[in-house]
Amino acid sequence: MAGEITETGELYSSYVGLVYMFNLIVGTGALTMPKAFATAGWLVSLVLLVFLGFMSFVTTTFVIEAMAAANAQLRWKRMENLKEEEDDDSSTASDSDVLIRDNYERAEKRPILSVQKRGSPNPFEITDRVEMGQMASMFFNKVGVNLFYFCIIVYLYGDLAIYAAAVPFSLMQVTCAAGNDSCGVEADTKYNDTDRCWGPLRRVDAYRIYLAIFTLLLGPFTFFDVQKTKYLQILTSLMRWIAFAVMIVLALVRIGHGQGEGHPPLADFSGVRNLFGVCVYSFMCQHSLPSLITPVSSKRHLTRLVFLDYVLILAFYGLLSFTAIFCFRGDSLMDMYTLNFARCDVVRLAAVRFFLGLFPVFTISTNFPIIAVTLRNNWKTLFHREGGTYPWVVDRVVFPTITLVPPVLVAFCTHDLESLVGITGAYAGTGIQYVIPAFLVYHCRRDTQLAFGCGVSNKHRSPFRHTFWVGFVLLWAFSCFIFVTANIVLSETKL
Repeated sequence: MAGEITETGELYSSYVGLVYMFNLIVGTGALTMPKAFATAGWLVSLVLLVFLGFMSFVTTTFVIEAMAAANAQLRWKRMENLKEEEDDDSSTASDSDVLIRDNYERAEKRPILSVQKRGSPNPFEITDRVEMGQMASMFFNKVGVNLFYFCIIVYLYGDLAIYAAAVPFSLMQVTCAAGNDSCGVEADTKYNDTDRCWGPLRRVDAYRIYLAIFTLLLGPFTFFDVQKTKYLQILTSLMRWIAFAVMIVLALVRIGHGQGEGHPPLADFSGVRNLFGVCVYSFMCQHSLPSLITPVSSKRHLTRLVFLDYVLILAFYGLLSFTAIFCFRGDSLMDMYTLNFARCDVVRLAAVRFFLGLFPVFTISTNFPIIAVTLRNNWKTLFHREGGTYPWVVDRVVFPTITLVPPVLVAFCTHDLESLVGITGAYAGTGIQYVIPAFLVYHCRRDTQLAFGCGVSNKHRSPFRHTFWVGFVLLWAFSCFIFVTANIVLSETKL
């Protein structure tokens, strides 16, 4: 996510890219979606989910178009630099030297150049992995670049706060329930933070102890670089899909046996604020598109594959959320959906109960160091000045510390995961998912027209090519920002 042009990496087929994108989008946000659905009502939730999925698809096509335009500009600059070098060489060489050199270069370079031309006939072919930070540097002015990094940093802070709260919260729910009741949390059991966990220890105390352990174990990774996580990510992805599949099947079985307890309302607009943030957070992928799209070997039908991905994701979110809200009562759905399966009347097998209850602990714990290192690197990029280096203390102590401390403090103060996800998605998520892609595509279209003229067409141009769509996305983002802020203010006033 830092502003660099990085190696493309190993190429893979378009269908493998589709799976990777699906796996990236469907993450922690999906676990908080069932409660948000139950709070806002099933009809409102369905309409908003479909609409926000469509808006995310629109801005995803914007980012892909901007990636293609960035590649074209880089290719054009390389050609300009090559011409300048050739002009400099020709001005200093004698005529005989030129003839000898031309004969040699014709023999040595022509086959290579011809292969490159056949392999990349279109200047807008996406071959270089240009991260969003580099695109911002190419298309935005200095203020725009700083605002981009500010938005990314706020979003990553929200991500880390969610992760730092989710792991201790899951551990508290499972272990405190096991300590008080060997069969887990019962359907009508409601716990407060001040209730006892073990002996004189309160539940909130247990939560903070787990938070301290989590910070001590994973926090030090922020001070180093995290590498070679490929197989760890494969393992956690496998665990995630096993957990999702088990939860959906168990919920369907309970509903099929007439044991469904849920009677969700049609609409409850008081829950729309959190639902909006959760849905935006759950469709977040724009910041990682360069890493996903660039290695795809064949990009001929890229837009169709991305559209198919969004349809599948919508279907999955709908299946997960609707089975949840009709299986469990709305007031019994927990912030982390997996914890609803820590009940004996839902899951008889203790191993499955503990696997689902502790599932966020394993998966989130592997992602926390990666997100933390990404945030630290973005801080470095934001304050970096060309030709300058950071002192050792600033590089190795200050940046990791300002990365780690704020999210841990937020997690120490609250473990309300639905609100954390909702606020992160509604504010920073709106910036990354709507505002940044809209401005990127607007400026890249303008710069492309100046550099290449009106006759050249971007082969990866978004289907939403009219300027109306850029304006509509920005208007929607502004409206959402006002709505969520007003809703928060009114809610606090009522309290």
